[in-house]
Amino acid sequence: MRTDPHAGAMSFIFEAGVLKRAARTGWWFAGVKHPESIAEHSFRTALIGMMLAAMEGADPARVSMLCVLHDTQETRITDIPHIAKRYLTAAPNTAVTADQVAACPPAVADVINAAVAEYEAGATLEAIVARDADKLECLVQAIEYRHQGVADVQRWIDSSQAALKTATAQRLADAALTGAPVAWPSPPRS
Repeated sequence: MRTDPHAGAMSFIFEAGVLKRAARTGWWFAGVKHPESIAEHSFRTALIGMMLAAMEGADPARVSMLCVLHDTQETRITDIPHIAKRYLTAAPNTAVTADQVAACPPAVADVINAAVAEYEAGATLEAIVARDADKLECLVQAIEYRHQGVADVQRWIDSSQAALKTATAQRLADAALTGAPVAWPSPPRS
C-alpha cells in the first residue's frame, strides 16, 4: 500500500526539523560545550554557497540547494566526527537520501536525490562551489569559536583551508583569517 505522497513529503519536512536540534559534534573535541546545530551550519553554508556561486560564475540557486541538502542525511546517521570515520562505515549519503524521500511525490524525490548525487559526485562547478562553501563555513565557525575563547580550533581552520578548490573561496578564507567576527556592527569609515 503506497502512502499519500503529501504525507511522505511532510514526513521528510518533519525529519529535516531534527537538524535544528542536532549538534555538530566534531566541535566537542575542540572544547565547544554547545556547538552550532547542523541546521545552523547548513543555513550559513547555503548563504556562502550563493555568494561563492555568484563570484565563480556558477548557478547560485543550484549551489544553495546543494548546500541546504548536503547534511540532511545526518538525521539518520548523525554528525559523525572525522576521527570516528576511521572506525565506522556509514551508508553512502545517496542511499540515506533515497530512503528519506522514498515516500515523497516522485518529482520531489527526483529533485532531492539528483541534488545529493551531484553534491556527492563533486564533478560539476556547482558541486565544487557547494563543497567549498561547506569548508569555508567550517573555517568561519572555527574563527568565531576562537574569538569566543575556544583555543583548540586551528586544525579545523587548517584542514578547511587546505580543502578549498576555488580561488574565490581561498580569497574569502584569507579575508576571514585577517578579519574580525564582530567588526560588522561598526559603520564603515568614510
